[in-house]
Amino acid sequence: MNARLVKRTGGPQAATQSALRTISTEQAGMAALAEALENGLAEPFGRAVEVLAGIEGRVIVSGVGKSGHIGSKLAATLASTGTPAFFVHPSEANHGDLGMVARDDAVIAMSWSGESQELKGIVAYAKRFSIPLIAITAGENSALAKEATVTLLLPRVQEACPHGLAPTTSTLLQLAIGDALAVALLEERGFTAEHFRTFHPGGRLGANLTHISEVMRTGEQIPVAPRGTLMPEAVMTLSKKKVGCVCILETDGTLAGIITDGDVARNLQRDLRDVSVDEIMTPTPRTVSPETLVGKAVAMLDEYRISALVVTDENRPVGIVHFHDFLRLGAV
Repeated sequence: MNARLVKRTGGPQAATQSALRTISTEQAGMAALAEALENGLAEPFGRAVEVLAGIEGRVIVSGVGKSGHIGSKLAATLASTGTPAFFVHPSEANHGDLGMVARDDAVIAMSWSGESQELKGIVAYAKRFSIPLIAITAGENSALAKEATVTLLLPRVQEACPHGLAPTTSTLLQLAIGDALAVALLEERGFTAEHFRTFHPGGRLGANLTHISEVMRTGEQIPVAPRGTLMPEAVMTLSKKKVGCVCILETDGTLAGIITDGDVARNLQRDLRDVSVDEIMTPTPRTVSPETLVGKAVAMLDEYRISALVVTDENRPVGIVHFHDFLRLGAV
């Protein structure tokens, strides 16, 4: 029979106060974790990173209940940051999935109490075949901690749940220490943004990790005009190329400045028929290199409130990128 809940009508203010208590409690938990890392947890954390970085196989993450959900996320984070990993449910491991664990692998077992019965099978398997076992637990004298190669002992903290029952602060700490492991391994392996793009080719993340050279307009698509060009001709180029700017070139082909549609608008009160581009161009336009990541270029457009960037190589225009190019790519 389902328990009948008595609905309380505390209103929005009560809900907000509850949220603030939750956040405050979890902040205290994170502060305790940071303090632990500055003290006793530092040495085993370093050893755990060393063990995981030194294996030739994969990292097998396991856990049950809420710890299992956090473990599944940890495995995904590791895999996407250069450490081959996957999640094995401990119950499935006891029914055949232990065959997925090889001798050159390492196991991360997550259990807040360290006494999860479901983990016994994979823990015993790791011990039998001398597979490194990293325990993430708050149970200092637990069965899991005693069997582990390295134990990452998390501080005992107050759950945000007012009854102290629902895993809240505890799962946050497991999530945080897992992220810390993944980032430390990322840095240990020299994992770069280019590597990250390999594992994240789709969506906005993949788009932002694309190089400008892959999306820039080149050749005849680049709007250019030499110094001394009269404004009517520059305006014709501006209209024809449709990127909102014209690159002004020195006689040696290097970039002298830029004229934008905004520059033209600001000078409409003048008779531009006999005005040269030199008089109204911006002499130091914003530029990027072909190797610049799209994400950085998008940030520049936003920071400087502009719509296009000149792509240069040794101060020579080799391309042009417009906000619409990033829009089509899915980077914004």
